[in-house]
Amino acid sequence: MSETLFEKGLKVRREVLGADYVDKSLANADDFMRPMQEYTTECCWGKIWTRPGLDRKTRSIINLAMLSALNRPHELKLHAKAAITNGLTKEEIAEVLLQVACYCGVPAGVDSFRNVREALKEAGI
Repeated sequence: MSETLFEKGLKVRREVLGADYVDKSLANADDFMRPMQEYTTECCWGKIWTRPGLDRKTRSIINLAMLSALNRPHELKLHAKAAITNGLTKEEIAEVLLQVACYCGVPAGVDSFRNVREALKEAGI
């Protein structure tokens, strides 16, 4: 039997974000939040992150830029830690955030640098 999108997504999501974080997110999902957890796992992680067209490092670069531009600090911090897991260096992350500052504005860049610095410090990086 082939894996479901949820199973494929759960595997990749755990590899990228860490099993502890993912398992806690799923365990804490109540009836209201469960559909969002399932959607994220199936669609984002099962359909997109498993595609062969881009490697995980490239996907992390794209996520960092988009989350910075969208001003989503919680997700940015999460994906900054994941970017390290996916092979980015602190220097490469800084380059992504400088690109954001140039094209999305200095306030977006400043907030992104601040949030990512905090996330990397929390991770001991």
